[in-house]
Amino acid sequence: MSKTHAPLPDAFEPEFETGLKKIFEEMIVFNTVLGLKITSLKPETVTARIDMKRELIGHFSYNRLHGGVAAAGLDALGGLAVMAAIGARHMDEPPLDRLKRFAKLGTIDLRIDYLRPAIGEYFTLHAEVLRLGSRVASTRMEFRGPDGTLMSTGTGAYIVS
Repeated sequence: MSKTHAPLPDAFEPEFETGLKKIFEEMIVFNTVLGLKITSLKPETVTARIDMKRELIGHFSYNRLHGGVAAAGLDALGGLAVMAAIGARHMDEPPLDRLKRFAKLGTIDLRIDYLRPAIGEYFTLHAEVLRLGSRVASTRMEFRGPDGTLMSTGTGAYIVS
């Protein structure tokens, strides 16, 4: 982040965190279909989990996750990381006002690299913002198996205003 902004807070207020989780896990219905659950929400990094289920199988012979699930999960988590960074940048505003800042957020570019087949009982996702500008944010994401093996990586650009 730019040197002109205040340092990042260590954590968010419970009201902001609860509101952001509700938006991400419930109000964005596709995230519910994927089974995306936030496991950590910090100003500088976010993590989530997807439990494997029959509806997410892409290759039935191997019980392998569909690549589109990994891509959609990484895209969603990149967006969540941007939401967290925006929330951290505007800590001077009340939590509910900050939650309204996400109305214009959208993906403008996404790249996914599939490194190995996604086979496992669950998967963990991690995302961080590399740069938060006034109009565009850049992110880096990871998709890992239950043992921590890196299965896919992603980078994304998101419009923020």
